[in-house]
Amino acid sequence: MYVDDLLLTGVEGRIEECKKQLAAEFDMKDLGLMHYYLGLEVWQGPNEFYLGQGEHVIEILKRFDMMDCKPMTTLMITNLKRLRSFESSPMDLFKYRRLIGSLMYLVNTRPDICFAVNILNQFQVEPKHDHWVAAKHILRYLQVTIHYCLKYD
Repeated sequence: MYVDDLLLTGVEGRIEECKKQLAAEFDMKDLGLMHYYLGLEVWQGPNEFYLGQGEHVIEILKRFDMMDCKPMTTLMITNLKRLRSFESSPMDLFKYRRLIGSLMYLVNTRPDICFAVNILNQFQVEPKHDHWVAAKHILRYLQVTIHYCLKYD
């Protein structure tokens, strides 16, 4: 049997007991504290840990040529009625879906963008240029907040 990684959580004493039992049965080594898990960056300290996706944000910004964009401190355009307008020109469906999909995975550690991504997600069937502009606005916000993360005590 080959297992790439195994993550144990729980009470310290029981974790040590479980590791001893596994080591007696399988060839394994303890890699210590977790640093990455399913693309999530993990930082651990005494009685707290942080989950972030800074590297994923940087990948998204690079993929959509927004690394050197003008940063924005606000997350979303204020005129939501403009997004409901159908007067705007059509957008490349696959490019729009790639961006929204990337942002949806980012929502795992960034609840601050959840509402905006949900709004833009509704236009995946027939995205318009105005929706693309609003999605790029989120990328401009992410440029400022690359290293935001969740803290658990």
